[in-house]
Amino acid sequence: MSKFVFVTGGVVSSIGKGIVAASLGRLLKSRDYSVSILKLDPYINVDPGTLSPFQHGEVFVTQDGAETDLDLGHYERFTDTSMSRLNSVTTGSIYQAVINKERRGEYQGSTVQVIPHITNEIKERIHRVAKDTNPDVVITEIGGTVGDIESLPFLEAIRQFRKDVGRQNVVYMHVTLIPWIPAAGEMKTKPTQHSVKELRSIGIQPDILVCRCDRPLSFGMKQKLSEFCNVPEECVITAQDAKSIYEVPLMMEQEGLAEQSINLLQLEPRQPDLTQWQTLVKRLYSPNHKIDIALVGKYVRLNDAYLSVVEALRHAAISIGGDLNLHWINSEDLESGNLENYLKDIKGILVPGGFGIRGVDGKIAAIEYAKHHKIPFLGLCLGMQCAVIEWARHTAQLEDANSAEFNPDTANPVINLLPEQQDVVDLGGTMRLGLYPCRVNPDTLAFKLYQQEVIYERHRHRYEFNNAYRNLFLESGYAVSGTSPDGRLVEMIELPNHPFFIACQFHPEFQSRPSAPHPLFHGFIQAASIQGKHDFLEAEGRDLVVGKLAGN
Repeated sequence: MSKFVFVTGGVVSSIGKGIVAASLGRLLKSRDYSVSILKLDPYINVDPGTLSPFQHGEVFVTQDGAETDLDLGHYERFTDTSMSRLNSVTTGSIYQAVINKERRGEYQGSTVQVIPHITNEIKERIHRVAKDTNPDVVITEIGGTVGDIESLPFLEAIRQFRKDVGRQNVVYMHVTLIPWIPAAGEMKTKPTQHSVKELRSIGIQPDILVCRCDRPLSFGMKQKLSEFCNVPEECVITAQDAKSIYEVPLMMEQEGLAEQSINLLQLEPRQPDLTQWQTLVKRLYSPNHKIDIALVGKYVRLNDAYLSVVEALRHAAISIGGDLNLHWINSEDLESGNLENYLKDIKGILVPGGFGIRGVDGKIAAIEYAKHHKIPFLGLCLGMQCAVIEWARHTAQLEDANSAEFNPDTANPVINLLPEQQDVVDLGGTMRLGLYPCRVNPDTLAFKLYQQEVIYERHRHRYEFNNAYRNLFLESGYAVSGTSPDGRLVEMIELPNHPFFIACQFHPEFQSRPSAPHPLFHGFIQAASIQGKHDFLEAEGRDLVVGKLAGN
């Protein structure tokens, strides 16, 4: 039978519950315990797929095509475990399921209420994860902050959970803030006391307190928190600000987070093996050169909108001992034409995904700049579509070429809807989502990077390369380096006579891991690193560089 850990947050939002949950998952896995992590989000959207990136950050896509909260990306990266649609639950999906059951008559005439029907549905979702994956421990993060009205049904459900499965099978963990007050010259525990009081008022006594702070908690401070919050001193955990999220599991191990969780769950004590993670952090903090990368996007004022992309770049930089120096460039700023002001010292240009026409011309301009200045380029999803539009306008001389998404009346829709998407009205969950196979063509840079004939990548898009232009594309010097197995859909393109110019229709960032960088990101960062050290195109030639990227 699975054990259960519930992670709540108090005092302020964005307190770091997801990183704490992911860190605990990493520590348990290092002890050879299997783990699955579940996110309960209190918003009424059925999923975050239709939310603005400015409001909620990136949408993380699972292998089975669920559009989920970005915390699932942390869970996957920290635990090396693929999540599914079962691992993401929203208030909207809960109410939708309950209403559908009521319409089918499954409640046999009962008056449908928050308790027990909504709370039972929430508990059933948690049990479903345990049944489906059979992990030793299910870690459940409850979104929002204790005291929010939206979170109350979730908190009531997890309150009932201990009674349902047994006291020894449940741990309540509360992540809270211990602020430093400069005027007083001391840390204050009062916000945490009130947060715990709020939890206790609805029947949940936290077993472990994880205290976010900008400096270490003194022993006296831990004693005070223990006394006022009714938590043992050894279960008051310091979560001091770290330079990198990848250091957090090591900090939590030193504080005894996993040890106390294991004791409370009455699991067998085991020694952790964190050698790989320690090596990762050591390499992260001891780079030997800087790599200047431009991320040209339309949502750059909220960095979380590209969270997985940034982490994938960081994974690749760590793997070659590089220090990622990321330049956030709003693609709209490039539409004025002053590209040199933004890109002159850049060694690699990445254009990520997105939706809508805003900023697209700036992305196209950045791609043209990368092409002509021989700067390594990586395009993701919309980044590939922009690369195709750039080719059509500036190489194929189709000046009015565009995507049907941006101009439905364009005479040259080089990016177009699939026939099966023509009549789609609903926006949520209707795109090409999740894991799809891609056949990689031999004698391409993509094949040298992947070293596999068939790969599987995650998608999130509605528009595709228009095959009516494929021959023209190939005849003008470009290459299609990856397609669907039947050859119908173009998945990857590249420009052979360039140090590194490759774009893909899928989202490779979702499958990058700290200790296993994605091949496309690894190749891109390595090419940018070489570019940063010298003008490798003239000094060594593309063949030798490609050999380096392939590890030859």
